[in-house]
Amino acid sequence: MFAVSRPGKTLIHISGLFLLFCLAGMAQANPRYAAIVIDAENGAVLHAANADASRYPASLTKMMTLYLLFEAMEQGRMTLNTAMPVSAHAASMPQTNIQLKKGDKLRVKDAIPALIVRSANDVAVVVAEALGGSEAAFAKRMTAKAREMKMYNTTFRNASGLPDSRQISTARDLARLSLRLMKDYPAYYHYFSVATFTYKGRTYHSHNRMVQNSPGVDGMKTGYIRASGFNVATSALRDDRRVVGVVMGGKTSQSRDEQMASLIDRSIGRATRIAKMTPQGVAPAERLVVSTRTVRQEPSRTPVPPVAEASGWAVQIGSFRMPEQARDRASDAARRLGELAQARAAVTEVEISNRTLFRARLVGFEKQQAQNACQRLSRQGMDCLVVRL
Repeated sequence: MFAVSRPGKTLIHISGLFLLFCLAGMAQANPRYAAIVIDAENGAVLHAANADASRYPASLTKMMTLYLLFEAMEQGRMTLNTAMPVSAHAASMPQTNIQLKKGDKLRVKDAIPALIVRSANDVAVVVAEALGGSEAAFAKRMTAKAREMKMYNTTFRNASGLPDSRQISTARDLARLSLRLMKDYPAYYHYFSVATFTYKGRTYHSHNRMVQNSPGVDGMKTGYIRASGFNVATSALRDDRRVVGVVMGGKTSQSRDEQMASLIDRSIGRATRIAKMTPQGVAPAERLVVSTRTVRQEPSRTPVPPVAEASGWAVQIGSFRMPEQARDRASDAARRLGELAQARAAVTEVEISNRTLFRARLVGFEKQQAQNACQRLSRQGMDCLVVRL
């Protein structure tokens, strides 16, 4: 790294500044470009460019198809051995596909890698029809689930991501979906790093070369249609720090991957610097907060008084404008956890961007206890973050 300096003081890190200029130039030169990178542990937004601009998700759509499939499996409505029928509509889907035929049966254990590795459009329709009755009905469920996740700028019209001018999303929304997949269904996350799978004697290779070529990258999903350009959602773990990123609108798959790799490098470095500057685990002002349920407006019957936060780990349920809302959410979380709710509810006042907010947390956990509690809340539809105090 080169720097302009004078005795005792460094003025500019040229390599970092050069990267910023390159990223800004890319955003201006490519009107389809959008990107975001977040710290998976605390939701800090480490990089954002056109993150809330409408874009076509292409095959990143299949992450929501998979989310609803994993949900059905967790609820016992599907198993890995469930055989799903292939309709004429599913069999008619264009490339990429695995050449399913009308009347075939496809097991869930084959559908999952087919969606991730092959990005098979015919398989997406098979799953949609198995869970929703029809692809159109399933797309409505996808959109409804997106609203629950606060993906307010996302609308689904099909299960595959094939071209439809009404099917839109944003880099921020897709990062939120990526986080939810990892957090809500960690038992299935390993599928997103699978490089090949074999079906009926034919072996298919993953489109996601970042998993093999980029240090620390262990999943997620690629996508492409002509209207969108080359998209990718990526998760990377380095030095015990995980980031999730989305790049949309790449002109080629190679340039998209190079862009994502550069953003990961830069963002992990920034996350490390933030952690050193904020030893108490306080995240920066801009955060991607995942929350799915509307806060009840009436006062809680068992109000939780604010308490001083202890050391250790906490489960943060959200930040609210009114302390009553935060107390109500903390009480609700404690009730949902039942016997796990040995920790105390805490409501703390914070100033963020000249606004006063009230954070609802459960405090007094060890790290693993906090992770278990957050996972349990997530499965009940209440999203949360595990934070260090």
